[in-house]
Amino acid sequence: MSMNSKVIKVMLVEDEEFTRNMVAEMLTNSGVTVSSVSSVAKALATIDSFDPHVVLTDLDLGSGPDGADLLLKVFKDRPWTGMVIMTAHASPELAINDASRIPDPTVYIVKSEIKSISNLLLAIEESIEKTGKFQSSFSASSEKITITASQAEILRMIADGLSNASIAKERNITLRAAEALIQRTFLALGVNGDPNVNPRVVAVRMWHQGKVAVK
Repeated sequence: MSMNSKVIKVMLVEDEEFTRNMVAEMLTNSGVTVSSVSSVAKALATIDSFDPHVVLTDLDLGSGPDGADLLLKVFKDRPWTGMVIMTAHASPELAINDASRIPDPTVYIVKSEIKSISNLLLAIEESIEKTGKFQSSFSASSEKITITASQAEILRMIADGLSNASIAKERNITLRAAEALIQRTFLALGVNGDPNVNPRVVAVRMWHQGKVAVK
């Protein structure tokens, strides 16, 4: 059953205020009824009273439960509710730990690939019809470089702007061990051999372009 956007109710879960307000305004201007919240806790506290057709959530919501935790709860308690992930990460494995927690019916859309509000509305309506699956372009292929989950976590930290020392602190290891992990990650990506380029910049660009798969 297809639904007109004018009757669709969307719960938007996004911890970054600017993005949350911008997306909410875009949807509202398109005739969608929106309830926007900044955390999983706030979403769960109001989801039954708002009764959305779709939950549209980021994956990384800062400290506390993430988008996958929310969608697992929605999938269990409200199986009739559509689910859409909207994230800056080109691969779910780089956004959160254990992306396999994300329920199968979820529609996955990358923020940088939203060319217009119509793309987002299409994803929302697709989720309502329960036809959404992870896009095949995000699965491992011969065109992608495959790295380990540990290397993916290192790459996520690099993309978040963490220094070598910060990565060592985050993983509770020595600076030397962190530097070794980082170098092995660059080696796996093939970006550590050219002295004329910054491997951090090249690695993050590969991640944003969806050229990295996780074992």
